[in-house]
Amino acid sequence: MLEKLISYMREQNLDGFFISKPENVRYISKYKSDDAYLFITENKYYFITDPRYTEQAQLECPDYQIINWREKGNTIAGTVKSIVESLNLSNFAFEGDTVTYNMYSELSTSSSKPISVIGAIEKIRAVKTPEELRNLRAACQIADRAFERIIKDIKVGITEKELASRLSHYMVMEGADTKPYGNILISGKRTSLLHGIPSNKVIEYGDFVLMDYGCGFNGYLSDMTRTVLVGKATSEQREVYALEKKMLEDATKTMKPGALATDVYNASIQAIKDTKYFPYHYSGIGHGIGLFVHEIPFMSPRSSDVLNENNVITIEPGIYIPNWGGVRIEDQILITKDGNESLTSSTRELIEL
Repeated sequence: MLEKLISYMREQNLDGFFISKPENVRYISKYKSDDAYLFITENKYYFITDPRYTEQAQLECPDYQIINWREKGNTIAGTVKSIVESLNLSNFAFEGDTVTYNMYSELSTSSSKPISVIGAIEKIRAVKTPEELRNLRAACQIADRAFERIIKDIKVGITEKELASRLSHYMVMEGADTKPYGNILISGKRTSLLHGIPSNKVIEYGDFVLMDYGCGFNGYLSDMTRTVLVGKATSEQREVYALEKKMLEDATKTMKPGALATDVYNASIQAIKDTKYFPYHYSGIGHGIGLFVHEIPFMSPRSSDVLNENNVITIEPGIYIPNWGGVRIEDQILITKDGNESLTSSTRELIEL
């Protein structure tokens, strides 16, 4: 990872690179905790943190010079400025989508030229290494096992919040990192909310229960969605679910190296484009995933992204009808040399509980 970044810096004639986005810090340095910044040059690597994390940084990042930015009463930007000036660099890159205005104001007083760079490390991260793929595969397997456990708990009378809590617990018990990220577990008419928050609503007979969730394994994330039915489905519920499943299947068939994101989107809408449900789909049908839940490439009609071998992408078309409910199925897909492989294996068939 570090070698790829330095190669990029050479190509762009960058003398240094200030990294402030947490996922990029972890990707480049392998550091696993908080309050961390990197400054990279071709020959020297600096790890900037505060006293709470210096010991952990020394253990995890032995090739870096560890700098406690609080030691001299400095700021983070002031520390970077000191490094830049001590090395007499002519320029350095910074992540323009994460650096605050105050930090930039201080960095810009340096004798070196600060250059905003957005997405450079993210493009490197989009193609996963074998180690990353092992971690992503494990995270998906944990989520699958948690699904088998949580469906036994879904019944009339239990609340969304309690189910969401149990689901997070099951993932940790199955081997996930203990620092979860937000999971969606909603029911009934609330399933039309694309990113609804679990509430005190009680599960009722006839409810769809939509679970969009995942976990981390060594920092790498899974993200899957399954929608189940409590009781017997009505004819309309069966119709919507069948259309949603077809949308997912049609989209997945197109996912291979060289495919355009727009091709995947267009495939996903074929099943509903001539139906009354077309106005109720959401056009953002997937995204890359790794150390962060929403990475490049992005699947939508406005995306210019192209799929590459060893991208890992979620595919999640959905149908969301206000005051009725919604259905979403989401799988995590590895783009292989000849096509794709689903890293999530839970059934896509309608489950009636």
